[in-house]
Amino acid sequence: MIDKIAMAEEFVKTELGNDSSGHDWHHIDRVRKNARLIWSKEQQGDWFIIEMTALLHDIPDDKLNESEEAGWMKLDSFLQSIDLDIEISSRIKACIDTVSYKGGRVTELDSIEAEIVQDADRLDALGAIGIARTFAFGGKKGHPIYEPELNVRGRMSLEEYRNGDSSSVNHFYEKLLKLKDKMNTEQAKQLAEERHKFMESFLEQFYSEWNGKA
Repeated sequence: MIDKIAMAEEFVKTELGNDSSGHDWHHIDRVRKNARLIWSKEQQGDWFIIEMTALLHDIPDDKLNESEEAGWMKLDSFLQSIDLDIEISSRIKACIDTVSYKGGRVTELDSIEAEIVQDADRLDALGAIGIARTFAFGGKKGHPIYEPELNVRGRMSLEEYRNGDSSSVNHFYEKLLKLKDKMNTEQAKQLAEERHKFMESFLEQFYSEWNGKA
């Protein structure tokens, strides 16, 4: 299976290597490292499924493709090209389908592999890395850093979440600060606590500087 991992790495580097929205190869590799850390503590799940899911989880993402359908076709084509067992391929795709936040949708995770990769991906949206990625993505989307007149949005459709008016700072409240309580595994819950507190400290300092009090 090592050769298939190597092929997946090269495929992802080709597809996402030049991304500037926070979904580049380094994000993918950090998610894999997070997943490895969680898996080593949880002692559950098939590591090959977890690693392949971590590597490929952003390939079908609708915000990184012309459409979600195009993204899934790209993923299917790759999995077929490496002659992966149909059952294993199906398990990987099932995990990938449940990883994305997509406006806070509630998805039923039916495997420990899906839980681990979802936690690993969400951990990379927290802490110092999460802050950096938030402003990178906001800049890519043309969102302001902060606009006090823009209200934090509550429940949203996927279309509203993807394309509605927001700011990078509002994104903390619309997604990032909610993630700590959405972790599946005990290890991820522990890791999320520290990263969550760091973001709260950042926001406190941000508002202090914004209002000329720092």
